[in-house]
Amino acid sequence: MIKRLYEWTMSLAGRPRAELWLAIVAFVESSFFLIPADVLYVPMALARPSRAYRFALVATVFSTLGGIAGYAIGYYAFEALARPVLAFYGKLGAFETLRACAGPDTTLILLTTSGLAHLPPIKVVTILAGAVHIGLGFFILSCVLARGFRFFALAFLLRRYGATIRHFIERRLKVIAVVAAAALILLYFGLKLVAGSGQLFSC
Repeated sequence: MIKRLYEWTMSLAGRPRAELWLAIVAFVESSFFLIPADVLYVPMALARPSRAYRFALVATVFSTLGGIAGYAIGYYAFEALARPVLAFYGKLGAFETLRACAGPDTTLILLTTSGLAHLPPIKVVTILAGAVHIGLGFFILSCVLARGFRFFALAFLLRRYGATIRHFIERRLKVIAVVAAAALILLYFGLKLVAGSGQLFSC
């Protein structure tokens, strides 16, 4: 099922309304859809490199809007909607573990790593942020920065190197994103330690 869904998502890149599909996939990925928007974004940017940054903007905006929808589900309708969605994807146990330790610092880490490298999946973190009542303004800012960085970095690479970079993106970009996220997190906690506070977990 996952393979068929992946292939169907990739096939959207060749459709006349691919940009609309990109907006839809970026939106639903952040709240309940299984396949990341990158699967659609990369072939679209390769086919029309002059629009790579425009596509990146569309993906960032609608991924953030979808994140707000996921946040609202976690905030207002966890039992009715979020729990069944997480259980369907087999993520409920992982979610409960994260929620038990979801202090402000932990949630910041998860928002950064999910936005940059889909670790953990974005839908899990957006619902978590709502369920633990993270500030909405902080949540939106983190979405814009992390997801914007990811999509615009892809746009830069695809505009500069074209199809030759595709294999690298598919195989290595997540590793680089994880390293970048780890560096940002270490910098953040380094500054907190200097200021006299560096607690990571609240559980």
